[in-house]
Amino acid sequence: MSDLVVRHVGRLTTWAGPRLSDAAVVISGGVVEWTGADRDLPTGLSDRPELDAEGRAAIPGFVDCHTHAVWAGSRRDDVAGRLSGTGYNPAGIAATVAATREASYDDLLAAAALRLTAMRDGGTTTVEIKSGYGLTSMDEARLLTVGRDAAAGVGLTAMTTYLGAHVVPQGREHAEYVDSVIADLPLAAAAGAQWCDVFCDDGAFTIDDARRILIAAGEQGLGTRIHAEQLTNTGAARLAADLRCASADHLDHVTAADAAAMAAAGVVGVLVPVASLYTRSQRWSHAALLRDAGVTLAVATDCNPGTAWCESMPYAVQLACLAMGLSIDEALRAATLGGAAALRRTDVGHLSVGARGDLAVLASDHEVDVVAHLGANAVWSTVIGGQPRRASAVQP
Repeated sequence: MSDLVVRHVGRLTTWAGPRLSDAAVVISGGVVEWTGADRDLPTGLSDRPELDAEGRAAIPGFVDCHTHAVWAGSRRDDVAGRLSGTGYNPAGIAATVAATREASYDDLLAAAALRLTAMRDGGTTTVEIKSGYGLTSMDEARLLTVGRDAAAGVGLTAMTTYLGAHVVPQGREHAEYVDSVIADLPLAAAAGAQWCDVFCDDGAFTIDDARRILIAAGEQGLGTRIHAEQLTNTGAARLAADLRCASADHLDHVTAADAAAMAAAGVVGVLVPVASLYTRSQRWSHAALLRDAGVTLAVATDCNPGTAWCESMPYAVQLACLAMGLSIDEALRAATLGGAAALRRTDVGHLSVGARGDLAVLASDHEVDVVAHLGANAVWSTVIGGQPRRASAVQP
């Protein structure tokens, strides 16, 4: 956590009020102390390190609230198969589980660090990281540890999620495995998990399974979230509302009634447009349905090896706009404030006084170019807790 003055920001988005032109941000001890016009910069800051944005735009750092960033092996065959018409491969997760179990801690850490570095360089400052590719007590705990250590190593703020209920592993009986997921909740919490998630869908876990697991997780002090309505409508979104989960994620097959229940319960709807593209489901209309129902929206990458191998929040924002039809401000809010709401964080996703000093200085002088300029590197510098993590000009 550092002191920093970010100067000459062409357009500054804070979400605390109107955008500011030719602005500055003062960060003290990693926390936003002041924002305003550069010409009004407070005195007495001459000894602070400065980052000159040189007229570039800046926004709050992205909050990627749904990732599976720790895995080993490759799922390239799944991609090739989908392109040849075979569709979604439910056995793909099992292949990743086998490779991940065989990998050493150091190998998993190195692979995760590369992905998380790419996220950070794309403007992500806070990330949620799920387990789910171990599916034994010790392997799940190891993945939670790897995720936390990898994020710390590259400077990201991380929250970790226990996803023992990803799929039933090969050779395990369904009901017995659900019992073991519940029994392992204290171990997951001891390994640093702050959340519990369940993949509730066709071929995964049932509504009754999810209810049992999530209620038990809440009793252990873990927050709850759920993979819901990705492959078909199961009632998982309504369950999220009934249990007041922090978020329901995917939601490709959500209904208007489900959306209304989520909005009333304060459940954040996490959009993962990369997965909709990657799996070729081509389902986009649920974004507008959720928005129109009053659901708080988040946008996340869903970074994973089989259905969304993508570390880029700018790319997820582009798809949220160009495919799902959100406006640019709606998508940027969802990728910052919305992600923070999904993680129940009030200190990130915005640049109000008192927030963490997390921001993305864009490569352009206007935030619209995040969406308008496809295939480009959208971020010039990522600042986390007042520390520039990628920049060409930091002056003492």
